[in-house]
Amino acid sequence: MAQKDSQDTTKRLTRDEVAKNNTEDSLWMIIDHKVYDLTDFIDAHPGGNVVLQQVAGQDATTAFYNLHRHEVLQKYSNLCIGTIEGEKSEVIEPHPGALSQVPYGEPLWLTPVFKSPYYNESHRSLRKALREFVDEHVYPEAQEKERDGTYISQELVDKMAANNLVAMRLGPGKHLHGRKLLGGVKGEEFDYFHDLIVAQELARANARGFQDGNLAGMMISLTAVRQWLNNDELKEKVTQECLSGKKFMCLAITEAFAGSDVAGLRTTAEKTPDGKH
Repeated sequence: MAQKDSQDTTKRLTRDEVAKNNTEDSLWMIIDHKVYDLTDFIDAHPGGNVVLQQVAGQDATTAFYNLHRHEVLQKYSNLCIGTIEGEKSEVIEPHPGALSQVPYGEPLWLTPVFKSPYYNESHRSLRKALREFVDEHVYPEAQEKERDGTYISQELVDKMAANNLVAMRLGPGKHLHGRKLLGGVKGEEFDYFHDLIVAQELARANARGFQDGNLAGMMISLTAVRQWLNNDELKEKVTQECLSGKKFMCLAITEAFAGSDVAGLRTTAEKTPDGKH
């Protein structure tokens, strides 16, 4: 039985060598011309060990992609021990910021064959820079926090604040004037299509709980402060503290009859028997 190799993805192996490792004691398989040692992963496989044993020592590319997204393979890249000699990977791994090659996997305005009168070069620049930021910084932490349930890190908040991403989450407005945004976009030209791009790209974190915890409360609370607080000095102080990432903010409302119509809120106040409260 072949001994387990160290994790050396540059190692060249033959298909005959892989075929010999087809038992529970040494289980290899080929996916996209790369060799994976799943010996220690058999019992941890969510689909059970029988599935892996059925393709042990074989090329499992088709079987894998029939059941998994490519991201799953990337997640377990540490199990790759080499590549098949004389063969090259055929799956295109997207680099940070890249557009999906899956048909209709992107909004139509990003598809070359379609043209939109609503999106210009500044929208495209923001989209590209923001996707790179999400892929490199937001997505990894979102997946980590979704697993362990902990709060967003101050480090990520600081990075978003430094790139004015926190400020962009409030949508267009004077709070963006004078700020240089991702992709070289000027704060003054930030419109609701830029705002839509921010929402779409941040959603690529693919972690709903994290998305709600990623300063979503600030979006509705600071907006209310800027709209209705009559003290301009205090308004700007609160705004800068929140947009710099130094303070967190949220909006808490008790609604007697549920729903989201705060203006239609109904409640009744009754005095205590002593008439004092």
